[in-house]
Amino acid sequence: MKTPKRLQPLVEEGIIDEVISPLMSGKEADVFIVRSSGQLRCAKIYKDAVKRSFKKAVQYTEGRKVRNSRRQRAMEKGSKFGRKQQEETWQNAEVDALYRLARADVRVPQPYGCFDGVLIMELVTDEDGDVAPRLNDVSMSADQAREDHAIMMQYVLRMLAAGLIHGDLSEFNVLVDEYGPVIIDLPQAVDAAGNNNAQSMLARDVNNITEYYAQFAPELAQTHYAEELWGLFEDGDLNPDHQLTGYAELDTHEADTDSVMAEIRAVLAEEEARQRRLKAAESDEEPEEEPGEGER
Repeated sequence: MKTPKRLQPLVEEGIIDEVISPLMSGKEADVFIVRSSGQLRCAKIYKDAVKRSFKKAVQYTEGRKVRNSRRQRAMEKGSKFGRKQQEETWQNAEVDALYRLARADVRVPQPYGCFDGVLIMELVTDEDGDVAPRLNDVSMSADQAREDHAIMMQYVLRMLAAGLIHGDLSEFNVLVDEYGPVIIDLPQAVDAAGNNNAQSMLARDVNNITEYYAQFAPELAQTHYAEELWGLFEDGDLNPDHQLTGYAELDTHEADTDSVMAEIRAVLAEEEARQRRLKAAESDEEPEEEPGEGER
């Protein structure tokens, strides 16, 4: 096939021997099967920000930091240089996450490097050597669903213990080879401690996966792994080998909205009084005093 423009420099530099065929086109990247170092691998070409359809990317990148303070300031200001650095950070996030999760014993494709917005990584295959199917294309027995769901929950636990949340985990971002599930697509991986949306994203990841497996083992729909995982995280009790149960003590107390509103009104009244005092001080006017007992 004709070599895509973004892959041509890698072919010229000898990083890629040959482009075999397109594999898939997604919301943030196009993926091709290539031959590299004599082996079949994937080449993932990240789309530019203007072409990416990944929604609300800022929610995912919250909490990410770069070591270079000049780059960090530029990213925060949104300058041209900063936007370029932001793109590189988005692209490198998947490489960093893949290495980090492999060390945490989470099954992910092996990365071989990121070159000018192109990630070279392992091609996950089935027992026949064909491209491994996505989870959404796989049906299974109830026993297999329970087993694989338990494995996935353990992977989510290990990810969280490593400080990461996938952020977009579903049956479409999991491959299944002869050894079981393999988690893919991690450029949006969330910093668990630094992102205000971390808990809701963890819950969405867990619920997406649970709902899929519950098609084959309906009792899984009654589990509460997201609450259990977040409780362990908040309590600082995360252990990568912790045996999850799927049960959690849920907060069933109703919010005391009256008390909350009273506190808000009190804070607003205090702020209004402070502003009046500041205004009076700036105009060199003394605030009016309350009349004394004898003047009422």
